[in-house]
Amino acid sequence: MNDKQLVALQAAKYVKNGMLVGLGTGSTANYFIEELARLTRDEGLKFTTVASSTISAQKAQSLQLPIVALEHINSIDLYVDGADEITPGKTLLKGRGSDLVKEKLLAKAAAQLIVVADASKLVSHIGQNFPIPIEVIPFAWQLAKKSLEAFGGVGELRPNAAKDGFWITSHGSYVLDMQFDKNLDASTLNALINNTPGVIEHGIFCGLTGVVLIADNGTVSEY
Repeated sequence: MNDKQLVALQAAKYVKNGMLVGLGTGSTANYFIEELARLTRDEGLKFTTVASSTISAQKAQSLQLPIVALEHINSIDLYVDGADEITPGKTLLKGRGSDLVKEKLLAKAAAQLIVVADASKLVSHIGQNFPIPIEVIPFAWQLAKKSLEAFGGVGELRPNAAKDGFWITSHGSYVLDMQFDKNLDASTLNALINNTPGVIEHGIFCGLTGVVLIADNGTVSEY
C-alpha cells in the first residue's frame, strides 16, 4: 500500500453514520472515495457526500455513493481533501487543479477540514514551491493583475493544456498564477487578494484546517 492510500484510509476513520461528507479532488481523494464505498459495502456505514469537482462527483457516482448537489447544502460535517502546500500553522495552498471556488466553499462550510498529503507538501511558507492560483473574472483579469502587481505580485494567466489559449475553470473564469515576496505572511496576503476587485477566489486557505494527516514512508502522523 502506498502513502496516498495509507493516509486516505486514516482519513476515512473520521467518517461516522449520518454525516454529510465533502469529497476532495485528486489521487489521494480518489483513494478516500474508494474507501468510503468499501465502508458502505462491507460495514453498512451510511452517509451522504457532496463533491468539490465534477471529477470527484463522477467517481462517487460510479461507486454508487449517495451524493447531493452543492446548491442543496449550507453546512457539512467533514471535508477531506489534499493540498499543494501546508505550512506549520496549517495554512494551505490549494487550487492548482483550479476548482478553487467549490473547494473553499466546502472548507468554510465544514465543521472539520481534514487535509491528507505526503511529507513533500510541508513547506515553511505559502508560495515556496508553487505560484498562488487566483481565479479572476475574464473581463477583469488585466485590472486585477495590475492591482496584484501593486503589492509585489508577479505572474501571468495560466495557459490551457494545448498552450493555444487560457485555462478556463469549470464555471468560465481565468486563473492568474502569481508569486509574491516570501516575507509577506499568508494572512496579510490572504486579505490583500480578497480585497482585490475582479478576484473571485484564490488558493490560500487560511484558518480553515482542522486536522492534517501526513503519510511518510508507510507511517501516518497527525498534526
